[in-house]
Amino acid sequence: MPPAFVPSKSPRMAKSAPTDPYRGKTVLITGASSGIGEEAAKQLAARGARLLLVARREDELRRVQQAIGAAGGSARIYPCNLSEPAEVDALVARLRQELVSLDVLVNNAGRSIRRPLLDSLDRPHDFERTIQLNYLAVVRLTLGLLPLLLAQGEGQVINISSVAALMTTPRFAAYQASKAALDAFSRSLRIELAEKGLHVTSINYPLVKTAMTAPTAIYKYLPQMEVAAAAAWIVEAIAERPARRTTALALGFQLATVAMPAPALRLLAGFYRRRLEKLRDKLNAAGESA
Repeated sequence: MPPAFVPSKSPRMAKSAPTDPYRGKTVLITGASSGIGEEAAKQLAARGARLLLVARREDELRRVQQAIGAAGGSARIYPCNLSEPAEVDALVARLRQELVSLDVLVNNAGRSIRRPLLDSLDRPHDFERTIQLNYLAVVRLTLGLLPLLLAQGEGQVINISSVAALMTTPRFAAYQASKAALDAFSRSLRIELAEKGLHVTSINYPLVKTAMTAPTAIYKYLPQMEVAAAAAWIVEAIAERPARRTTALALGFQLATVAMPAPALRLLAGFYRRRLEKLRDKLNAAGESA
């Protein structure tokens, strides 16, 4: 089936400067049917980028595509369940057939899971499913698209990670292990392919207020980054091409853990224990459960 394409419907896009880092760039975003991926697609389309949107839910992809088209942008949609290797391979084959090159790949799709290790003794599938989407699918898609990313002598991969990969968080073993693997893959891409023109950025987000976090009652008592601000980090990363974007707190804990792992992890454990106790008090007062 040919790609669903929404042509530009109006000239409302702002005129670009000669050094415009967005206009005319082809940007593929996974997990583009909602949350950070959807918002980043809209922000980039408003700046003149051509969007390739990937996600499982075709109806939601079409909704995002239509919104971009109505605002004067352009987007193609590629429904794909990235947790299925065969579907990733089919997506890569289709993109290689349709495209000559690709400017930016944003690996944004992911899943989170919050469960204590002692409640996971008979649930190794939690780890398998999480690492399948958060790491293995990213590796498979990125490797398959590297020829397109390097075709013009320059390209960029932006991998969406988490502060959990930098500052160990209780109850998120499966999630943070998958994101730590993703960060290591990002570093390997950067060190091996920089000379060939590949720029690689890891974005380690703090907690972001999305549909993925909404079901967890405890999160509403924690600081959460707004989706629009989170998407802006992706937009800025395309222009600035940093190796990493994250919070000062996450960087501080990462440095402390590398330099002094035992005391740093003890400090983190105490910090999270006290924080959890306070949050439980709030939940109990509201008649909710964690």
